[in-house]
Amino acid sequence: MQSELTGPDLKSGIAASELKDKVVGHFDGEAVLLVRSGKDVLAIGATCTHYSGPLGEGLITDTDVRCPWHHACFDLRTGEALRAPALAPVATYDVEVGSTIRVLRKRATAGGLKSAAPQRIAIVGAGAAGAAAADMLHRRGVKATLIGAEDPVDRPNLSKEYLAGNAPEEWLPLPVPENVDRIRKRATRLDAKTKTLTFEDGSTASFDKILLATGAEPVRLPIPGADQPHVRMLRTAADSRAIIDAAQNRKRAVIIGAGFIGLEVAASLRARKVDVTVVAPEDIPLARIMGDDVGRFVQRLHESHGVRFFLGTGVKSIEKDAVITASGQRLPAEFVVMGGGVRPNVQLAESAGLKIDNGIVVNERLETSAPGIYAAGDIARFPNRYTGDSVRVEHWVVAERQGQQFARGEAFTHAPFFWSAHYDVIINYVGNATGWEKYEVHGSLDDRNALVAYRRGNKIVAVATIFKDLESLEIEAAMEANDAAAVERIVSR
Repeated sequence: MQSELTGPDLKSGIAASELKDKVVGHFDGEAVLLVRSGKDVLAIGATCTHYSGPLGEGLITDTDVRCPWHHACFDLRTGEALRAPALAPVATYDVEVGSTIRVLRKRATAGGLKSAAPQRIAIVGAGAAGAAAADMLHRRGVKATLIGAEDPVDRPNLSKEYLAGNAPEEWLPLPVPENVDRIRKRATRLDAKTKTLTFEDGSTASFDKILLATGAEPVRLPIPGADQPHVRMLRTAADSRAIIDAAQNRKRAVIIGAGFIGLEVAASLRARKVDVTVVAPEDIPLARIMGDDVGRFVQRLHESHGVRFFLGTGVKSIEKDAVITASGQRLPAEFVVMGGGVRPNVQLAESAGLKIDNGIVVNERLETSAPGIYAAGDIARFPNRYTGDSVRVEHWVVAERQGQQFARGEAFTHAPFFWSAHYDVIINYVGNATGWEKYEVHGSLDDRNALVAYRRGNKIVAVATIFKDLESLEIEAAMEANDAAAVERIVSR
């Protein structure tokens, strides 16, 4: 969180010569970013509305500013949150420009955009994609119906700051606009031709457009003993609270799986002084996705915080007080967290006869094989314009941005992005390197200042960074411009 005010008092003003491109100061107790944009001088709030990141350290263009932490984007003139993970706008200010530049007043919040003719729009699923779609439709003056029993929450927090005890309960809920209708029932069948949903109680409802945003569910690995009450998985807020409760009463945990969720849970449990052991079949954590060098670095980082690893072995069984590995080791465990990955919830799409190929196949506008039926988030297999292939991405920010693009009626051309937190180290990842063939490490992982470029053929298809936030933002923008040469220049400079 950024709270301390720095820089000049912009109410008193600064000499015009002091503003070369940007200045971060404050006005009436709030951080403000002054920006030169052509002949204009613009002033907006300097604090990201997602996790309070410092926008002054981000990427600024003539039209917008991107947050260095989690790549939210805001319009410089209106303050509108253009892309997730931020949903709320930042403030904008009136500026007096002369030999002295002063901020005069905070502007009233701009009203939402108005859309074309009213439509009956259903959003099936209240996770990242569904909640973001409902929010953006509301901002555009379109009324929607959000279907699903769950209330949307900030899911990344469930394995990160909230689980670690560093974020309060009130950080979790994501607001649903008041004019969004809710149907708190499960949809069990979809007739794509008539755009009619059937619900678990037998009732039906028809719409003009339907967005499927049913997300994914965690995989419970077929391990003897996995159904015991001390074995947990992590997907929902209730799951996270159950793990917190276990950590408060028991101090020895085994995590099955060394993927992102398993390792983030390991870091969060160590923050709660829980003794943590990780067991996984791979020899190096995250190596398949991030490569051996990043995997070994992450393993060393966790080991430096007291986590023990048993790698290259599966799990034979889970007992009441231990996990037995396939190689016969007995790992004491008062509770177990299973990180076996997730599977997309595509049953509704299958019932409608939609085209399925490791997810629901959609075009650039996220429309499925059935006109008027769309899909977003973990379930959507979409065309990646930068790499030219079709991908399905199980990341929070991608899901939110797809929900927003559906609501705008625009093509989804964003570069996939996610971040993963391990103690005080944040790994930002832009692009999609499925099937990468080689990688290059620029800088030093151990010094926590590195950029890792993943290639397929001769093309950089994804980049992971550690404390190179501006480079990560620049690479994201270059990928969205489909400018592979610019990606190469940024990586090699």
